[in-house]
Amino acid sequence: MISRIWYGWTQPDMADRYETLIRDTIFPAILARRVAGLDRLELLRRDAGGEVEFVTVMAFRSMDAVRAFAGEDWETAVVPPEARAVLARFDPRSAHYEVRVAAAAETAAASMG
Repeated sequence: MISRIWYGWTQPDMADRYETLIRDTIFPAILARRVAGLDRLELLRRDAGGEVEFVTVMAFRSMDAVRAFAGEDWETAVVPPEARAVLARFDPRSAHYEVRVAAAAETAAASMG
């Protein structure tokens, strides 16, 4: 499993607009592509001083699946124009991590008890 992690920041007055854009437009468009090996999309949000930080986490089954989503320059962030218009700044590249250990709460609790 590969986690693709990316950061973007908005001004506080744009944060709800960005979140709505992700929920109603961008994530559905990604899912509509039916990228083989894309398992999950998550949007994280937190207040970070005078701005709001967002993190997207995408779970892929393999690097081939990441490439199918992002293309040959797979580290380049995929940021649609409508998102760029709302973000104050963003990382130009995404980070990719090999998931080494994962446990669901239900499974972990059952195995421990």
